[in-house]
Amino acid sequence: MPRGQSSIAWFAVAALIAIILLTRIGAWYRQRIPGLHHAARAVRAQFSLSRRHTILALVVLGMLVFSKSFYTASISSYYTFYLMHKFGLDAQAAQLHLFVFLAAVAAGTLIGGPVGDRIGRRYVIWISILGVLPFTLLLPHANLLWTTVLTVIIGVVLASAFSAILVFAQDLVPGRTGMISGMFFGFAFGMGGLGAAVLGETADHLGIEAVYRICAWLPAIGLLAWFLPRIPGSASQRQRA
Repeated sequence: MPRGQSSIAWFAVAALIAIILLTRIGAWYRQRIPGLHHAARAVRAQFSLSRRHTILALVVLGMLVFSKSFYTASISSYYTFYLMHKFGLDAQAAQLHLFVFLAAVAAGTLIGGPVGDRIGRRYVIWISILGVLPFTLLLPHANLLWTTVLTVIIGVVLASAFSAILVFAQDLVPGRTGMISGMFFGFAFGMGGLGAAVLGETADHLGIEAVYRICAWLPAIGLLAWFLPRIPGSASQRQRA
C-alpha cells in the first residue's frame, strides 16, 4: 500500500513466468494424451457409475464448491473491512492480515493434492469442508490474535478441498479431464464473484459482522459429502497399476 498501485505492475513478471511454464506443460501434456485416453478406457471397464449416480455426485461436488467459494469470497473481499470495523486496524495493517490468510489458502491448495493421494479424496473433502465448521463458528467471537489464527486454519483446511474435489470429479468422468476442469474452475470463480456481490449487499443492509455470522454456517453443506460414492483408488493409482 505505501508504494501505490504502480507497484502491482511487477506482478506481471510472475504472470509472464507462469505463461512460459504453462506453455511448456501444454506441449508435454499433448504427448501424453493418447496414453491417457487408453488409461481412461481401462478405468471405465473396471469402474463405472450409472448416469444418475454420476450426475448426483457431480451436483454434490458443485454444492461443496459453492460452500467453499462463498466462504472464501467473504474473507478475500471483506476481511480488511471486518478488521478495520471490529478491531480498529488501519488499512495497511488489515491488508497484512489478509495476506496471511491468502498465503494459507495457497498452502492449503498445494497440500490438498498429496494428502488426497495418501488418505483418499473423499476423506479430504469431508475434513476440508465440514472440518472447518467449528473454526468458522468461533471466528465472529474471537479477539484479534485468535481471528488471525483461525483464519490461517480455515484457509489451509478449506483450500485443500478444491484439488480433492476436482480430481474426484475427474475420477467420476474418466477421459473428460478438460471438460471437468473447465466446468469446476468456471463454477468456482463464478460462485466467488457472485458471493462477493451478494455478501457486499448483505454487509450494506445488516453490517459487516453479520456477514461472518451468516457465512459461518456455510461449511455445514459439507454434510452432503456423505452422498459421494466410494471410488476404489484414484485415477493416477489405477493408471500406475
